[in-house]
Amino acid sequence: MAQLGSGEYTYDVTGENWGELPDGWVYREATAVAVDSSDNVYVYNRGGHPVVVYDSDGRFLRSWGEDIFSTPHGITIGPDDSVYCVDTGDCTVRKLTTDGKLIFTLGDPGNPAPPMSGKPFGRPTHVGVDPRNGNLYVADGYANAHVHTYDPDGNYLGTWGESGTDVGQLNIVHNIDFDSNGYVYIGDRENHRVQIFDENGNYETQWVNMSRAAAVYIDRRGESDVVYVGEYFAGIASNAIGTDLGPRVSIYQTDGKLLARVGRESYGDETGRFYSPHGIAVDSRGDVYVAEVSYSDYGMHMEPPRELRSLQKLVKTGA
Repeated sequence: MAQLGSGEYTYDVTGENWGELPDGWVYREATAVAVDSSDNVYVYNRGGHPVVVYDSDGRFLRSWGEDIFSTPHGITIGPDDSVYCVDTGDCTVRKLTTDGKLIFTLGDPGNPAPPMSGKPFGRPTHVGVDPRNGNLYVADGYANAHVHTYDPDGNYLGTWGESGTDVGQLNIVHNIDFDSNGYVYIGDRENHRVQIFDENGNYETQWVNMSRAAAVYIDRRGESDVVYVGEYFAGIASNAIGTDLGPRVSIYQTDGKLLARVGRESYGDETGRFYSPHGIAVDSRGDVYVAEVSYSDYGMHMEPPRELRSLQKLVKTGA
């Protein structure tokens, strides 16, 4: 076990896959993770059982989605515990109950919009839910550079965004979440930043000095919101032993003040390291769950290919 972070945001980590998977099951890789109002943990993964649900101690509760999903990517739990699953393979967003019953589907399964058309959906990646009214914001990250908005019943409201590197422009809209005041935080991954917009898509500010900002999660349960950012490694092979280049988890106040960074070393399987933080969730105790696309980024390229650790739990020890 290793201890990572600093001050209030210090964590114990084991360096092992978290969760008691049934015998013979694998994650292959966990692409996203979410926590419901009872602290049950939903692991969206590319193994044979796309949604695996545990209690907070990692005891298996149930699984679902075996005959639904093509390429799991992002998962979000709404304020009413509805589950939103984004399938980047068949270009859909599905709203489901906590036991996997389908409520509705956004998008035309298997029929993506033309690349960079601004139409729903190119290859969507994640959903953010406005805590004030339940409106849905779909990050259309791959093959598009837009955010599409819907009301809680799935009725289309509008689209905003454009491709580029200037302020307000986007290069892989990868993760999306809201603070308590309704501001939209976007993991603008290939622009190495988090950008913040108002609810209508008007640019407010950006946070830079990041590695590839892939995952954004905002914990709105305390006296003030706390923003967790998962960052990929942003170096190249010749500096893979460098420090503070990602992969890591960075923790911020909503005014952009950095509270802590979790992880300094480059990618690897050793305790205290990450591969590619792709999704983050935090439970009511402040423990952090990190899902990583370790197979796509690393394991599939090994000789022979192998599954790597892809889901870590960081147990909060700081006061």
